[in-house]
Amino acid sequence: MSPHILMLARQYDLTLICSGDARDDLQMPDYLRPYIHFISVKFSRKIAIWDDICGLVALYRIFRSGRFDVVHSLMPKTGLLTMLAGRLTGVPHRVHMFTGQVWANKFGIRRSILKLMDRIISFCATDLLTDSFSQRSFLIDQNIVQPHRILVLANGSVCGVDVGRFKFNAQIRGELRSQLNIPQDAVVFIFLGRINREKGVPDLVRAFVAMHRQFPNSHLVIVGPDENGLDQELREIAASCASCYSRIGYTERPEDYLSCADIFCLPSYREGFGSVIIEAACVGLPAVASRIYGVVDAVIDGETGILHEPGNIRQIQEKFLLLANSPELRQSMSEAAMHRAQAMFNQNCVTEAMRNFYQRMLG
Repeated sequence: MSPHILMLARQYDLTLICSGDARDDLQMPDYLRPYIHFISVKFSRKIAIWDDICGLVALYRIFRSGRFDVVHSLMPKTGLLTMLAGRLTGVPHRVHMFTGQVWANKFGIRRSILKLMDRIISFCATDLLTDSFSQRSFLIDQNIVQPHRILVLANGSVCGVDVGRFKFNAQIRGELRSQLNIPQDAVVFIFLGRINREKGVPDLVRAFVAMHRQFPNSHLVIVGPDENGLDQELREIAASCASCYSRIGYTERPEDYLSCADIFCLPSYREGFGSVIIEAACVGLPAVASRIYGVVDAVIDGETGILHEPGNIRQIQEKFLLLANSPELRQSMSEAAMHRAQAMFNQNCVTEAMRNFYQRMLG
């Protein structure tokens, strides 16, 4: 959200509420510092009743004393707490952006409870946004929101892609491959993001191992923080081709690792949009990704990448092998993905759409 925050601060006085202090992450210019204020409130990603009650009380007090014109939330948990506190304190404009539904791949009572939370968000909000057109359709079909109440900014995504940052770098490609002991002519598959089961990372490693038996000149790079303690399991799955498996933790230079690779992988079970796909596309990587809402907005099947059914390891293996064996197909998809990402998801277009949204809302 940093580009949106910095853009809005040129016209509005902003208070950023989050766990911890985001001053360093925001990298704001000195002239904006007087207009962006920070308040730390403890939020947990998962349901934690006592912490959630404390978070709601904290937001209620902040909104009541701050006399805000707008409150704007992004994530499911903070969205629920923010919209409830905003409605209880009478904030005139309450905006929430849906970026994926945690209940989309759940079943039974858990799905019903989580789905109810999104309905409460919708009921309490005055304005609703979502980061993809397919997610908008999904929310409407599931009776979470009525069609006239929810918008997609520009062509979708939370904040677009910084085309100046995400671009191919041949020098970095060569240096990283040397550091990771990857042959310069190897076909490199990469996953970049939070390491958990919902992202389908174990499926990815299993599919790669099966494909590697047929195409040995390949390498898998997985980059990101381990959220579910999966590293040991992933190492065990990849044991038969351990020399062709590289594991990198959190990085502040994702664009470098994307330059190192040839094919981006996102076998996720749920996504709101999949912004990392268009970041990879800007670097020139075609995607092999799940055919789920959100991702279908980021990948044109057969043109900028290839889609597969979520959880279908055999399909993932086949798509991997197809691209590994087809340098011409990789090249054509690379060019198409890059041109589409730069033309449709440029960060400037999305931040301008957010600015226009706020101007229409506030008059």
